[in-house]
Amino acid sequence: MTWILAAVVLWLAYSNGANDNIKGVATLFGAGTASYKRTLAWATLCTFLGSMAALWAGAGLVRAFSGKGLVPDVVLANPRFLASVGIAAAATVLLATRLGFPISTTHALMGALVGAGLAAPEGKVHLGALGNTFVLPLLLSPLIALALSALLYMGFRWARARLGVVEESCLCIGREVRVIAQGPLSSARAAEAVAEARLSVAVDTEIRCVQRYRGAVVGVDAQTALDASHYLSAGTLCFARGLNDTPKILALLAVAPLLPLPLLLSLVALVMALGGILQARRVADTMAHRIADMNDGQGFTANLVSSALVLFASRLGLPVSTTHVTCGALFGIGAVNRSAQWQTISRIALAWVVTLPLAATQAALAMGALS
Repeated sequence: MTWILAAVVLWLAYSNGANDNIKGVATLFGAGTASYKRTLAWATLCTFLGSMAALWAGAGLVRAFSGKGLVPDVVLANPRFLASVGIAAAATVLLATRLGFPISTTHALMGALVGAGLAAPEGKVHLGALGNTFVLPLLLSPLIALALSALLYMGFRWARARLGVVEESCLCIGREVRVIAQGPLSSARAAEAVAEARLSVAVDTEIRCVQRYRGAVVGVDAQTALDASHYLSAGTLCFARGLNDTPKILALLAVAPLLPLPLLLSLVALVMALGGILQARRVADTMAHRIADMNDGQGFTANLVSSALVLFASRLGLPVSTTHVTCGALFGIGAVNRSAQWQTISRIALAWVVTLPLAATQAALAMGALS
């Protein structure tokens, strides 16, 4: 069972990477700042660094997701219980990845802990610990992210206007940049501009519509400064995700460590990276293009709020979901710029609701099968 548990942990790490690795850089892809391959490479590097940092900063999350206090110690010491939790969480996250839904590994683990705990022979779940340690942070974090991102973006927009930085809509035709309008364009008008430009250029020429900023901030070109800040904020968010998620996965091996912790952590980080490289595209398309239209400034704001909240939660050992925080920030941006695609948002919210009972049911079935 110990080796089965180790295989399950790696499967969960792969599933986590497939669904989560791209989330921190989705704004780079959605705003057109970087290509999918470049955003994925940046996400992989920063997430790996965050995973390695978890060796020193993730002890609180390891304790929280080992199930300590949630189920009796006699259940917690059973490798079958932990294997059932890992199997159910991994299967739930992979299914969502296949469907293109960004869901929370944290949420799936929480549901799996409850389902396996209830199905264990000595099963009992302490609902008080469940509410205080897990449910409250998961419910509040996306609402806080939504409110903060909306308020912060309005503040940034006011400051930009005061500094004389102008927003423009441009067509990038190969290496040529043409200004086509002051301010943002609707998705339909941007598509029309791209189609019109394509009639006059070679078939294989890359054409895309982007929003850029003209002006300077303390003597630095506004767009150059924003691009650098956007990359930095996306990298920080990926680092924070690796820091927050890796201990949760390692917690399943807390009762049966097979390898020295640094080696085990490195292995989990590598498998997470592999999952992102091989299976992140569908979730990337959902988060980058189907929640809200965004430009560099809006993407930077969402990343700044998300990374600050996740790092703060990691420092306190609170099991918040990077997915919920990141999506909440994007929801806030979409609400402010009136581009939120509420049908997609409602489907994502429904997937979040289904995650817990689905993971709990699968964990109970896995516990019965392994027993």
